[in-house]
Amino acid sequence: MKGLLERGITAFVFGAVMLGGIYGGPYTFALLFALITGLCLWEFFEIVLSKNRSIDLIRRLLGLGLGITPFVLAAVLQLELVINKDAFIAIATLLLFPFIFSAFIYELYTKSEQPFVNVAYIVLGLAYIGVPFALLEFIAFEDGFFHPNTVFGLLVLTWFNDTGAYVVGSKFGKTPLFPRISPKKTWEGAAGGAASAFIGAFLVFTLFGELRLTDWIVLGAIVTVFGNLGDLVESMLKRSVNIKDSGNLLPGHGGLLDRFDAFIFLLPFATAYLLWVRLGGV
Repeated sequence: MKGLLERGITAFVFGAVMLGGIYGGPYTFALLFALITGLCLWEFFEIVLSKNRSIDLIRRLLGLGLGITPFVLAAVLQLELVINKDAFIAIATLLLFPFIFSAFIYELYTKSEQPFVNVAYIVLGLAYIGVPFALLEFIAFEDGFFHPNTVFGLLVLTWFNDTGAYVVGSKFGKTPLFPRISPKKTWEGAAGGAASAFIGAFLVFTLFGELRLTDWIVLGAIVTVFGNLGDLVESMLKRSVNIKDSGNLLPGHGGLLDRFDAFIFLLPFATAYLLWVRLGGV
C-alpha cells in the first residue's frame, strides 16, 4: 500500500511539473526540457562511466556539457535570442567539434585503461540523449510560433502506449516479444499498447486539432514502433551492466531515463515526419 501511494504521489507531482513546464510558455518549456536532458544524461553517464575517483567526475561533467550543448543551441535558435541565425548556426557547428575533441585531450591525462571507450560513451550520450531532445525544439517551435499541444500530444501517445502495453501484457501476455532483452514484454502487451496509442491519437486530435487526424495516427504508429524499440534499447543498456533502474530520482518509478527512454528514441522519427508535413510533404 505504501509503495502504491508513493508511486501515485510521484506520478501526480511529475505530471504537474510536466504540464506547468510545457504550458508555461516557451521559456519554461526550454528550461524544463533542458533539466530533463541534463538529468537523463547524468543517469546515463552514471551507468556507463567509472565513478570511483574525482577525475571520473570531471569526465562525466564533460559528457554532460557536451550532451546538453545541442539542446541549448537549438533553444537559443528557436527562442530567437540571436539576430543573425545563419552566422550563429555556422559558429555553433564549428565550435562543437573542438568540444568533442576535448574529450580525447582529457583522456590523455586520466591514465584510464580504456580511454577510447570513455570517449565513445561521451559521444554516445550526445547522440543517444542530447540530439533527440534538441530535435524536440523543432517540434515545439515553427517560424516563431510555439506549439505546446504537439509536444504534449506526443507525450500522451507515449504514455498511452506504455500504459496499454503494461495493462494488457500483465493480464493477457503469453508470447515473449524479445526474451533475450526483456523477458516480461509480450506481443500481446505490444498490441495493447498499439491499440491504446491509436485511441490516444483520436483523443488528442479531438482535444487539440492542431494536426490532422492522419498526422496523429501516423505519430501513433511511430510511437508504437520506435517507442517500444527505445524501451528495449534502454533495457539492453541496463541488462549489460546488471541494474534494474537507471536511477532513483522518481520514488517508485526509478530514474528519469526510465520514464523517457521511449520518448527519446521516437523523437528523431517524429521530428522527421512533422518537418516533412510542415514543408508540404503531404
